[in-house]
Amino acid sequence: MAIRQNRVKQNFTTSSESVDLSVVIPVYNEEDNLEQLQDELDAALNALNIRYEIVFVNDGSRDNSASKLLEIANAHPNTVTFVDLRRNFGQTAAMSAGIDHSTGNIVVLMDADRQNDPADIGMLLGKLDEGYDVVSGWRYNRHDKFLTRRVPSMAANRLISWITGVRLHDYGCSLKAYRREVVDQIQLYGEMHRFIPVYAKVAGAQIAEVKVNHRPRVHGKSNYGLERTFKVLMDLITIRFLLRYHSKPMYLFGGVGAFLMGLSAITLLIAFLNKWIRGVFLIQTPLPQIASMFFVIGIQSILMGLVAELLVRTYYESQGKTIYVVRRVVRSSSNSNNE
Repeated sequence: MAIRQNRVKQNFTTSSESVDLSVVIPVYNEEDNLEQLQDELDAALNALNIRYEIVFVNDGSRDNSASKLLEIANAHPNTVTFVDLRRNFGQTAAMSAGIDHSTGNIVVLMDADRQNDPADIGMLLGKLDEGYDVVSGWRYNRHDKFLTRRVPSMAANRLISWITGVRLHDYGCSLKAYRREVVDQIQLYGEMHRFIPVYAKVAGAQIAEVKVNHRPRVHGKSNYGLERTFKVLMDLITIRFLLRYHSKPMYLFGGVGAFLMGLSAITLLIAFLNKWIRGVFLIQTPLPQIASMFFVIGIQSILMGLVAELLVRTYYESQGKTIYVVRRVVRSSSNSNNE
């Protein structure tokens, strides 16, 4: 699955010294929110009296977000890193890019739409100080549309908690804090960002959940709709498979193959009993063909399991590759710029 015991992580950071906290923020068409978000972050993080950096990742925005972020990075050369992706790769890839280009011992993920409150970051860090590895935000009083956002979210949260066994009230809340050693063990891909706590739990992380402030959107529009529900369901199937069979896919494919071959034997036995007891010749019934079909599919399933085993071995033995392509990275003045 996506968790690797010894992740070979590419080191994009040129700074020789890490900071205490990295705030990673994927950005997609949020030009009207960015300046105010930066001001709020500076106010909240300066009050914590820690060394911090803010990593903005422009995920192929179609508005002027990239220009705004470049201005912010130039205006805050000591604290802001701007990662500009070549196109829209999706929120998961943008988060992964931000994490890979961050240096903090603690990583906080949040949205750029200003519905997450930067003032809550201190509360997340305080919970980490109690010994937890992951602290997840819970938007207890949400300011979203009830039918199109809140109802699907509540149903998804309960379903995810039931299937994965990791009990959280709000998987969709992006505001989460992670210790560096946790995120370094997780390889993100697809649209799996909402399941990071599940991956972390499998790796042995201690997870806590705290109520956070959720503010109504002032500028821009949401990039999520009801179509996300289908994606979540498909991701859940993947997650269930990864949790159960990530290291031994043969258990699944081999089990299905054995079951089908058993059905083949039973079907063939019924065909012979029909011939012996009722005098029905094998050529007069489709049962032999059905038995052959079950047998062939069963063999194919077992062979698929063997191929999956080879893929798993290849995955664990190969070096990880990023799921994004970076156009440029604008760093603080103390670091060298990557263009």
